[in-house]
Amino acid sequence: MKRLDDIKQIGGFSDQEIKKIKSYHKVSYKVLEVDGVSYPAWRIQHSNALGPGKGGIRYHQDVSEEEVKSLSLLMSFKNALAGLPYGGGKGGIKVNPKEKTQQELEKISRAYARAFADVLGQDIDIPAPDVYTNAQIMGWILDEYEKTIGHHEPGMITGKPLALGGIAMRGDATARGGAIVAEAFFESMNMPKNGQTVAVQGFGNAGSFMAKFLQEASFKVVAVSDSNGGIKNMNGLNVEDVISAKAGGKSLAESGLGETISNQDLLELEVDVLVLAALENQITQENAEKIKAKTIIELANGPISADADKILFAKGVYVIPDLLANSGGVTVSYFEWAQNRTGNILDEQYLMDKLQIMMRDAWHRVFEVYSELDRKMDFRTAGYLLAMRRILEAEKARGMLS
Repeated sequence: MKRLDDIKQIGGFSDQEIKKIKSYHKVSYKVLEVDGVSYPAWRIQHSNALGPGKGGIRYHQDVSEEEVKSLSLLMSFKNALAGLPYGGGKGGIKVNPKEKTQQELEKISRAYARAFADVLGQDIDIPAPDVYTNAQIMGWILDEYEKTIGHHEPGMITGKPLALGGIAMRGDATARGGAIVAEAFFESMNMPKNGQTVAVQGFGNAGSFMAKFLQEASFKVVAVSDSNGGIKNMNGLNVEDVISAKAGGKSLAESGLGETISNQDLLELEVDVLVLAALENQITQENAEKIKAKTIIELANGPISADADKILFAKGVYVIPDLLANSGGVTVSYFEWAQNRTGNILDEQYLMDKLQIMMRDAWHRVFEVYSELDRKMDFRTAGYLLAMRRILEAEKARGMLS
């Protein structure tokens, strides 16, 4: 991973430590046979130094081992930075879910649970929803896993339906955590948040909730987009109206709530804050110079390439990285897992307050390192440093490093 090599000297890490960070605890590959069709599938655990693996399962036709490895490493860093008792894990099935019926998806999901039952578990590796997976799929996987092992174990997976021990907060947790970090960033930078203009790329679950939370916090949302394009109104959009239009089956362009724009147009708008809540590699060295936003929040995983990061930093653009900005999802998954393991159901307001405390604490630790090094690095590097130090400290305590 190129970024690890870039920060080796900054962090004073040894060759042995970098080698340990780059190694993977367990790589599992299976081919699922369902109704005569073969589906390559993976479950990869990057580290277990801090605890069991934790990370989502994605269903996508372009899933590869390299991608799942990279995402499991990112989950190690995200979990370590958030202060969670987890290593990093990730899973994937090479399948186009849009071409499958619900019955076919259920069969594929159950086949995955059976195939990987030996590497999953509440104290081994804990999956969750990711790209094109949801609560129902988690429910199928839990049911098949429990049938396979012969006893109940709801803590083996998070993001489940409420009826199976899921948690209501999970639906908007990623966006809620991102909004908390955004407000903390503006406080730390001594910048007013009122009236700051915001563009949101990706108006799915995370993006739409993020737009809603930021508007409620006095930011001005002026543009939003989905895979088919978007809308803008520099005087401000009514986010609730946009959400209602989408819920009614209209595309953003058909909503009539703003001037239609392309995704590329949205990325290059002159706004204060750009929220990236869509796919990976949306900003690369090809378009980084055209970005006019002063601050970027990575609600999606990996929306900015390593080369683009350097260009944006040189331009003075602040990037709040994915390993921090979208860690609200895995933090609430931790709440769900803890409740499942203990049987202790906690009050939702208590958990809301706990999320606020944990997200702000993670931000302040990143900002402290950023400030200590005279702001000569970006927030991502500061987050990586903190995460790597915590993982390596655990490895040393286990006697796995001298």
